[in-house]
Amino acid sequence: MKNLEKQVAERLLKIKAVKLQPQNPFTWSSGIQSPIYCDNRKTLSYPALRNFIKLELSRLILEKYPETECIAGVATGAIAQGAMVANELGLPFVYVRSSPKDHGLENLIEGDLRPGQKVVVIEDLVSTGGSSLKAVEAIRLHGCEVLGMMAIFTYGLPAAEISFKEAKVTLTPLSNYDTVVDVALKTNYINEEDLETLEEWRKNPAEWGKNK
Repeated sequence: MKNLEKQVAERLLKIKAVKLQPQNPFTWSSGIQSPIYCDNRKTLSYPALRNFIKLELSRLILEKYPETECIAGVATGAIAQGAMVANELGLPFVYVRSSPKDHGLENLIEGDLRPGQKVVVIEDLVSTGGSSLKAVEAIRLHGCEVLGMMAIFTYGLPAAEISFKEAKVTLTPLSNYDTVVDVALKTNYINEEDLETLEEWRKNPAEWGKNK
C-alpha cells in the first residue's frame, strides 16, 4: 500500500488536485482554515489517472471485499468514480445524496438498492467524515450491510478517525495527508518551515484557523 499511496500522492500533486499553501490558507465550506485543499474531481479530466484510480479501487475491493454486491458513491464528488468502479466490477451502482431531493420521489438513495445487499461505499475525499458517514447511515437504514469505504484521499484528521471507529466503518484510502506532505517535501513543493505549519494544523484544524 505504501508504494500505491506514494504514486497517488505524486499524481494528485502533479495535476494540482491537491494544493498546499501554508502561508496563504484556504477556507473550507465548514469554515475551517486550512493550508491544504483537495479537489479530486480534477482527476476525472485526466484519462490515464482516472483509469488508474478506477483500477486500484476495483483491485482493493476484490481483495478486501470479494462478497460485494453493490457499489455506492457519495454525492457529488464520488458519483463518477463510483460508477466507473461498479462498471469495472460488473456490479450495480447507486449514489447517496447529502439530503433527500425536494420533489418527485424525494429519494436519498438514487438507484435500485435492495435491502440485504452487501455494499462498498466510494468516497472521493474524507475530511471530517461527516458526510461520508451520513451516507453509510442511509445505506444501513435501507437494510443493507456496509462492508467498508474506499476513498481516493483522506486528510486523516483525528476527529474523523474517531468517528469512523465509532461507526464501525473501515476506511481504505488510496493516499493520505502524511504521504502527500512527505512527497511535497521531497520534491521541494514545500520546505521545512512549511512542514511545521502543516503538522500544527493537523493537530487541531479548528483552533489553528482561529489563530490566523
